[in-house]
Amino acid sequence: MAATVDPATRKKVLRVVFISLLLDLISFTFILPLFPSLLSYYRDLEAPTQFSSANGSPSILARILTYLNAYKASFARPIDSRYDIVLLGGALGSLFSILQALASPFIGTLSDRYGRRTALLFSMAGNILSVLLWVCATDFRTFLLSRIVGGLSEGNVQLAIAIATDISDEKQRSSTMALVGICFSISFTFGPALGAWLSTINSVKANPFATAAGFSLFLIVTETIYLYLCLPETLPSKVASAKLNGAPAATNGLTKPTTRSVSATQAKLVSSDTTQVGGKVRRTNSHFLLNFTHLAFILFFSGMEFSLPFMTFDLFGYTSAKNGRLLGYMGLVASLLQGGVTRRLPPLLSVRVGVVSCLLALLLLARIDTIGGLYAATTLLAVTTATVVTGLNALSSFEAGENERGGKLGNLRSWGQLGRGVGPLLFTSVYWWAGREVAYTIGGMGVLAVSMIAFFGLKTPLARREKGLRM
Repeated sequence: MAATVDPATRKKVLRVVFISLLLDLISFTFILPLFPSLLSYYRDLEAPTQFSSANGSPSILARILTYLNAYKASFARPIDSRYDIVLLGGALGSLFSILQALASPFIGTLSDRYGRRTALLFSMAGNILSVLLWVCATDFRTFLLSRIVGGLSEGNVQLAIAIATDISDEKQRSSTMALVGICFSISFTFGPALGAWLSTINSVKANPFATAAGFSLFLIVTETIYLYLCLPETLPSKVASAKLNGAPAATNGLTKPTTRSVSATQAKLVSSDTTQVGGKVRRTNSHFLLNFTHLAFILFFSGMEFSLPFMTFDLFGYTSAKNGRLLGYMGLVASLLQGGVTRRLPPLLSVRVGVVSCLLALLLLARIDTIGGLYAATTLLAVTTATVVTGLNALSSFEAGENERGGKLGNLRSWGQLGRGVGPLLFTSVYWWAGREVAYTIGGMGVLAVSMIAFFGLKTPLARREKGLRM
């Protein structure tokens, strides 16, 4: 049997997870609207003409810009110089995602071995160092180091999912995953706007973005203190061991008292969402298939997401403010759906609804020529944002024993981040080589393949079928 969690304790832990994840994601989204002006500032400061540093040798930024311009020159269609910064921002975004892909399995395994709380506080230490480097980033080299440290230490989302799953049974799993999605939607609706406003306050001459970075640091430090004071350990084996070793206060009510031996108790701490045959967890869906589905979906979705501002500029002359309103609308719709619909959907149905919605959106984006069509496609993308990743996280948690869940969720996130690292570069390459219609049509065909996996490859987890739960 899974560890028993009383409702009051579950509510308390979910509140801690929600507040901390909200603080983390708002802080994370501060920098998103600042990339164009921030990177332009470093370019003008360090490489205004011949990309050389003060001592005559090329700087790191100069080398990167040289490679990106060579890449841009390889396209059959000429690319305006205004996209130089966009390409640089995309390259940094890809670097961040690939580093997360490398770090996520390690962070997940760390949480399975030493506990969720320990791993999360370790991750927060890296986040603090990353944002502190951004505060001090008076040159591009320091800013780049900040992004590298951040990419290697950002484990908050996967650990929040693992913690929430530890304290949720089968019936609560979908609503718990939706809670994480709501944090994303709220943060991406308000965080970028707050970051953009803070960037207008110039408090440090050597770093015009220090105010936004400083407030981001304040949120991260506040989150860390809050987690240290309020978050109990939720990894079932750690909770059981603490109980049996006479330390009930450390568990904060996460398990009921027991007189069994540690080994007997831990033998029972296998997820009630899976079955065991001969000591091995028997799964309905292989984690390889779930991870591959996540990779394939994010590959096409993130490419479309990254290219959307280019498309709106080319078709409708959209400014950054209008793109911000468009993305804000998508975030608002997604948060409403997650709060009212997604949390009630079985996870497999959630994935299926989302990939079909994404397919329709991509095919629509390939052909639209009106603002109304753009917002119709954005509404479909909001449905996708509210459903697919939430459903895949829930499915992956169902297929994992409790003491391997951190690693399995870390692997799922790793595959997704790999797709997010590669997708924008591939998609924008097709966009500039062959045009909008071809790019979005190819993307639609890719999502169609993902839909086939969702409908004919993935199945309702065995535990849910045995308990009579839907899809």
